[in-house]
Amino acid sequence: MKNISVQELRKHAKELRKTALTMIYEAQSGHPGGAFSTAEITAALYYGEMNIDPKNPKWPDRDRYILSKGHACPIQYAALGLLGYFPEEKLHTLRQEGSILQGHPDMKKCPGIDISTGSLGQGLSCGVGMALAGKRDGKDYRVFVIVGDGELDEGQIWEAVMAGNAWNLDNLVIILDNNGLQLDGTTDQVIPHLDLTKKFEAFGYETYEIDGNDMEQVVETLKKIDDSTTGRPKCINAHTVKGKGVSFMENQLGWHGMAPNAEQYAIAMEELERGF
Repeated sequence: MKNISVQELRKHAKELRKTALTMIYEAQSGHPGGAFSTAEITAALYYGEMNIDPKNPKWPDRDRYILSKGHACPIQYAALGLLGYFPEEKLHTLRQEGSILQGHPDMKKCPGIDISTGSLGQGLSCGVGMALAGKRDGKDYRVFVIVGDGELDEGQIWEAVMAGNAWNLDNLVIILDNNGLQLDGTTDQVIPHLDLTKKFEAFGYETYEIDGNDMEQVVETLKKIDDSTTGRPKCINAHTVKGKGVSFMENQLGWHGMAPNAEQYAIAMEELERGF
């Protein structure tokens, strides 16, 4: 973890939310709920934890960030734009024809995207492959994969989880965005996940269970992972709130994939600026 305070990281998370909200409002399209739930995790990784170089996005030794739940990409685009991976004015082109910022991350268009995602369940397999390649190439980089809780319904996820343990990929960190909601209901209604921490422990992972919207807990957990010597892959079960930071979006299924109108945007921006 770089020498940056929790307070500074909270400010970055706030800016990421405000930027993502503006992008979605201007596009009148996007997924604010799942973007907001991952703001603290994304801020901590990009500004505090990952070894990256915005001026050299393809640097072979960089840490990798994979947003397996690709529809939440406005939060990642916000981080990339504010860090200088591309000109900030591009942040106003979300989902426009010809834009580098498509509705799901496209590694062939957008600098800083390590793998194209969108079809749920596939990003973790790519992350396992990257982590394995790093091991075989003698590299020290790490692979952070953000996985949605609804995405865990996909069988391919569990194949990748087993592979990560089988190949002792201690450079792999899975972060579960466990906000309890997916496209068409709560995760308990669609397919109950039961105790995810115990599940990942049973699959051989070094596991942590935290409040994923509490920056202090996020930072402390990443530091523990930095110091770990178990030789096992890692999983952070991050309990989050869908739509976190905007009162009328929080825990509301309808805000999975809906853009605010002008009045809602103004209220949401005021609430985000005020903080929680």
